[in-house]
Amino acid sequence: MTNIEKRGGVLGVQTRAADGKRTLIGYAAVWNSDTTIGDYFVERIAPGAFSKAIGGDILALYDHDMGRVLGRTRSKTLRLSEDNHGLKVEIDVPDTSDGNDLWTLVERGDVAGMSFAFRATKQEWDESGDMPHRTVLEAELYEVTATANPAYPDTTLAARSLEAARLEAERARKDAEKRAADAAAAKRRIAERQALQEQRIRGIQADAS
Repeated sequence: MTNIEKRGGVLGVQTRAADGKRTLIGYAAVWNSDTTIGDYFVERIAPGAFSKAIGGDILALYDHDMGRVLGRTRSKTLRLSEDNHGLKVEIDVPDTSDGNDLWTLVERGDVAGMSFAFRATKQEWDESGDMPHRTVLEAELYEVTATANPAYPDTTLAARSLEAARLEAERARKDAEKRAADAAAAKRRIAERQALQEQRIRGIQADAS
Protein backbone atom coordinates (compact mmCIF):
# COMPACT_ATOMS: atom_id res chain seq x y z
CA MET A 1 0.00 0.00 0.00
CA THR A 2 1.33 3.43 -0.88
CA ASN A 3 -0.34 5.33 1.93
CA ILE A 4 1.49 3.65 4.81
CA GLU A 5 3.35 6.15 6.96
CA LYS A 6 6.39 5.39 9.11
CA ARG A 7 7.23 7.06 12.40
CA GLY A 8 9.52 6.47 15.30
CA GLY A 9 11.92 7.89 17.84
CA VAL A 10 14.79 7.00 20.10
CA LEU A 11 12.45 5.85 22.85
CA GLY A 12 14.76 3.18 24.22
CA VAL A 13 14.74 -0.59 23.90
CA GLN A 14 15.45 -2.89 26.84
CA THR A 15 16.51 -6.52 26.93
CA ARG A 16 15.09 -9.15 29.23
CA ALA A 17 16.34 -12.72 29.41
CA ALA A 18 14.45 -15.24 31.53
CA ASP A 19 13.67 -18.95 31.32
CA GLY A 20 15.77 -19.28 28.20
CA LYS A 21 13.72 -16.63 26.36
CA ARG A 22 15.14 -13.32 25.13
CA THR A 23 12.68 -10.45 24.93
CA LEU A 24 13.06 -6.90 23.65
CA ILE A 25 10.83 -4.36 25.37
CA GLY A 26 10.13 -0.80 24.28
CA TYR A 27 7.60 1.71 23.01
CA ALA A 28 6.88 2.16 19.32
CA ALA A 29 4.74 5.25 19.98
CA VAL A 30 4.23 7.66 22.87
CA TRP A 31 0.89 9.37 23.41
CA ASN A 32 0.53 13.13 22.98
CA SER A 33 4.18 13.60 22.04
CA ASP A 34 4.40 16.32 19.40
CA THR A 35 6.65 15.58 16.42
CA THR A 36 7.31 17.84 13.46
CA ILE A 37 6.78 15.89 10.25
CA GLY A 38 9.01 17.15 7.49
CA ASP A 39 8.27 20.82 8.25
CA TYR A 40 4.74 20.20 6.97
CA PHE A 41 2.86 19.77 10.24
CA VAL A 42 3.08 18.81 13.90
CA GLU A 43 1.71 15.38 14.71
CA ARG A 44 0.65 13.63 17.87
CA ILE A 45 -0.78 10.18 18.51
CA ALA A 46 -3.84 10.21 20.76
CA PRO A 47 -4.16 7.65 23.57
CA GLY A 48 -5.94 4.55 22.35
CA ALA A 49 -5.22 5.20 18.67
CA PHE A 50 -4.19 1.56 18.15
CA SER A 51 -6.73 -0.12 20.44
CA LYS A 52 -8.56 -1.73 17.50
CA ALA A 53 -5.44 -2.46 15.46
CA ILE A 54 -3.42 -4.40 18.01
CA GLY A 55 -5.88 -7.28 17.84
CA GLY A 56 -4.83 -7.94 14.24
CA ASP A 57 -1.89 -9.82 12.78
CA ILE A 58 1.06 -7.42 13.18
CA LEU A 59 4.68 -8.12 12.29
CA ALA A 60 7.84 -7.27 14.21
CA LEU A 61 10.64 -6.47 11.78
CA TYR A 62 14.28 -5.53 11.81
CA ASP A 63 14.71 -2.09 10.24
CA HIS A 64 11.35 -2.21 8.37
CA ASP A 65 12.65 -5.09 6.25
CA MET A 66 9.88 -7.59 5.40
CA GLY A 67 12.56 -10.19 4.80
CA ARG A 68 13.81 -9.90 8.40
CA VAL A 69 10.86 -10.96 10.54
CA LEU A 70 11.48 -11.09 14.30
CA GLY A 71 7.99 -12.01 15.46
CA ARG A 72 4.28 -11.54 14.93
CA THR A 73 1.20 -11.21 17.04
CA ARG A 74 -0.49 -14.25 15.47
CA SER A 75 2.22 -16.54 16.84
CA LYS A 76 2.39 -14.57 20.11
CA THR A 77 6.11 -13.87 19.57
CA LEU A 78 5.12 -10.20 19.36
CA ARG A 79 2.91 -8.73 22.06
CA LEU A 80 1.41 -5.28 21.79
CA SER A 81 -0.44 -3.36 24.47
CA GLU A 82 -1.47 0.18 25.27
CA ASP A 83 -0.75 1.76 28.64
CA ASN A 84 -0.70 5.31 29.97
CA HIS A 85 2.61 5.99 28.22
CA GLY A 86 2.07 4.65 24.73
CA LEU A 87 2.13 1.58 22.50
CA LYS A 88 4.23 -1.02 24.33
CA VAL A 89 6.10 -3.67 22.36
CA GLU A 90 7.51 -7.00 23.50
CA ILE A 91 9.37 -9.13 20.96
CA ASP A 92 10.61 -12.64 21.72
CA VAL A 93 13.88 -12.54 19.80
CA PRO A 94 14.40 -15.63 17.64
CA ASP A 95 17.58 -17.71 17.54
CA THR A 96 18.39 -16.60 14.01
CA SER A 97 21.19 -14.53 12.51
CA ASP A 98 19.03 -11.39 12.55
CA GLY A 99 17.73 -12.12 16.04
CA ASN A 100 21.17 -12.78 17.49
CA ASP A 101 22.68 -9.74 15.77
CA LEU A 102 19.86 -7.52 16.98
CA TRP A 103 20.15 -8.78 20.55
CA THR A 104 23.86 -7.96 20.57
CA LEU A 105 23.32 -4.52 19.03
CA VAL A 106 20.61 -3.61 21.54
CA GLU A 107 22.77 -4.75 24.47
CA ARG A 108 25.64 -2.60 23.14
CA GLY A 109 23.33 0.39 22.66
CA ASP A 110 23.83 0.53 18.89
CA VAL A 111 20.12 -0.09 18.29
CA ALA A 112 18.15 2.06 20.71
CA GLY A 113 14.93 2.96 18.94
CA MET A 114 11.65 1.60 17.68
CA SER A 115 9.46 2.61 14.80
CA PHE A 116 6.08 1.66 13.39
CA ALA A 117 4.19 1.71 10.11
CA PHE A 118 0.56 2.83 10.11
CA ARG A 119 -2.31 4.36 8.20
CA ALA A 120 -4.45 6.97 9.90
CA THR A 121 -8.16 6.15 9.65
CA LYS A 122 -9.47 8.88 11.93
CA GLN A 123 -7.73 12.20 12.50
CA GLU A 124 -8.24 15.83 13.40
CA TRP A 125 -6.49 18.85 11.92
CA ASP A 126 -6.00 22.31 13.40
CA GLU A 127 -4.57 25.03 11.17
CA SER A 128 -5.17 27.95 13.52
CA GLY A 129 -1.48 28.24 14.49
CA ASP A 130 1.75 28.90 12.61
CA MET A 131 1.97 25.23 11.56
CA PRO A 132 -0.88 22.74 11.05
CA HIS A 133 -1.40 20.24 13.87
CA ARG A 134 -2.56 16.69 13.20
CA THR A 135 -3.92 14.39 15.89
CA VAL A 136 -4.14 10.73 14.92
CA LEU A 137 -7.21 9.41 16.75
CA GLU A 138 -7.36 5.95 15.21
CA ALA A 139 -5.00 4.05 12.94
CA GLU A 140 -4.32 0.73 11.30
CA LEU A 141 -1.00 -0.77 12.38
CA TYR A 142 1.07 -2.85 9.99
CA GLU A 143 4.40 -3.46 11.70
CA VAL A 144 6.72 -2.41 14.48
CA THR A 145 10.45 -2.26 14.04
CA ALA A 146 13.64 -2.20 16.07
CA THR A 147 16.03 0.14 14.30
CA ALA A 148 19.11 2.29 14.79
CA ASN A 149 17.57 5.20 12.83
CA PRO A 150 13.92 5.42 13.81
CA ALA A 151 13.28 9.15 13.58
CA TYR A 152 12.41 9.57 9.92
CA PRO A 153 9.02 10.63 8.61
CA ASP A 154 7.86 9.94 5.09
CA THR A 155 7.81 13.58 4.03
CA THR A 156 6.34 12.90 0.58
CA LEU A 157 3.39 11.12 2.13
CA ALA A 158 3.22 13.78 4.86
CA ALA A 159 2.69 16.43 2.19
CA ARG A 160 -0.05 14.32 0.61
CA SER A 161 -1.70 13.77 3.99
CA LEU A 162 -1.82 17.50 4.66
CA GLU A 163 -3.12 18.28 1.17
CA ALA A 164 -5.77 15.56 1.46
CA ALA A 165 -6.90 16.98 4.80
CA ARG A 166 -7.17 20.45 3.32
CA LEU A 167 -9.17 19.16 0.35
CA GLU A 168 -11.48 17.28 2.70
CA ALA A 169 -11.96 20.40 4.82
CA GLU A 170 -12.69 22.44 1.68
CA ARG A 171 -15.25 19.87 0.51
CA ALA A 172 -16.86 19.89 3.95
CA ARG A 173 -17.00 23.71 3.88
CA LYS A 174 -18.60 23.73 0.43
CA ASP A 175 -21.07 21.02 1.45
CA ALA A 176 -22.03 23.05 4.52
CA GLU A 177 -22.47 26.18 2.41
CA LYS A 178 -24.62 24.28 -0.10
CA ARG A 179 -26.79 22.81 2.67
CA ALA A 180 -27.22 26.29 4.17
CA ALA A 181 -28.10 27.77 0.76
CA ASP A 182 -30.56 24.96 0.03
CA ALA A 183 -32.18 25.43 3.44
CA ALA A 184 -32.46 29.18 2.89
CA ALA A 185 -33.98 28.62 -0.57
CA ALA A 186 -36.47 26.13 0.82
CA LYS A 187 -37.41 28.58 3.55
CA ARG A 188 -37.97 31.31 0.96
CA ARG A 189 -40.17 29.02 -1.16
CA ILE A 190 -42.28 28.12 1.86
CA ALA A 191 -42.63 31.79 2.79
CA GLU A 192 -43.61 32.67 -0.79
CA ARG A 193 -46.25 29.91 -0.86
CA GLN A 194 -47.62 31.04 2.47
CA ALA A 195 -47.78 34.65 1.27
CA LEU A 196 -49.52 33.60 -1.95
CA GLN A 197 -52.01 31.53 0.02
CA GLU A 198 -52.73 34.45 2.31
CA GLN A 199 -53.29 36.71 -0.71
CA ARG A 200 -55.74 34.22 -2.16
CA ILE A 201 -57.63 33.98 1.14
CA ARG A 202 -57.82 37.79 1.36
CA GLY A 203 -59.08 37.92 -2.24
CA ILE A 204 -61.81 35.40 -1.54
CA GLN A 205 -62.87 37.30 1.56
CA ALA A 206 -62.98 40.56 -0.38
CA ASP A 207 -65.16 39.00 -3.10
CA ALA A 208 -67.52 37.56 -0.48
CA SER A 209 -68.01 40.96 1.12
